[in-house]
Amino acid sequence: MSALHTVERGSATWRLVKAEGTLCVRDKVGPLWGIGFPLILLIILGSVPDLRQPVETGGDLTYFDLYVPVLILFNLAILATAALPTTLAGYRENGVLRRMRTTPVGPARVLAAQLAANFAIAVVAMVLFVAVAALGFGVDLPRHLPGFVLAWLLAAAALLAIGLLISALAPGRGPATAIGTVLFFPMMFFAGLWVPISQMPPLLRDIAHYTPLGAGMGAFQDAYLGDFPSAAPLLTLAAYATVCAFVAVRWFRWE
Repeated sequence: MSALHTVERGSATWRLVKAEGTLCVRDKVGPLWGIGFPLILLIILGSVPDLRQPVETGGDLTYFDLYVPVLILFNLAILATAALPTTLAGYRENGVLRRMRTTPVGPARVLAAQLAANFAIAVVAMVLFVAVAALGFGVDLPRHLPGFVLAWLLAAAALLAIGLLISALAPGRGPATAIGTVLFFPMMFFAGLWVPISQMPPLLRDIAHYTPLGAGMGAFQDAYLGDFPSAAPLLTLAAYATVCAFVAVRWFRWE
């Protein structure tokens, strides 16, 4: 009986994941901003001749080579600060979580389904970015592929945990959007979107290494250069994922 109950629960969870994935596609926030916009930006930057010039202290790397991992992080940041929080905060605002709390589905499965849907979007985006950069613009694949995959998984966990934390704090879509916007731009700055981390003043460079996207960028660069990511950025990402997830689950409000 218990095995049958477990199978039924797994089937219900899988149906919920598919339903949430369909809603994410219909809502267009995740696919449009998490995949479409960064991909268009990648193509535009790859078409700028000046960005194809070698970086002075980067060996055979070009400025565009440095932007590819930044845009992979851009995708994760969009999902974490826009798609995930606004959806879950909207569910709370509209009473969806409160109603589901009284059903066998339960709000925890809704939470897990949202995380799974956004993770799937992030995987699709990452594969597309790497493929377009490699096939369309000749950017080399990460030379240490296992290290890159590990770094990406930890970066995804850290960013989605931050999105979950925003969802826990925001009572509705409006506050969730405001909190996400306030966090998004500083995080992208420290990822090197506007100024490469290596060209920042020493103080900002040190701060960047301890931000989620700065740590992610450091781990990505190690993997692209052929080295397994160093411990510091990996531990930083793991710490963000653990702490933010713990606080979010502890203080998450279903009503």
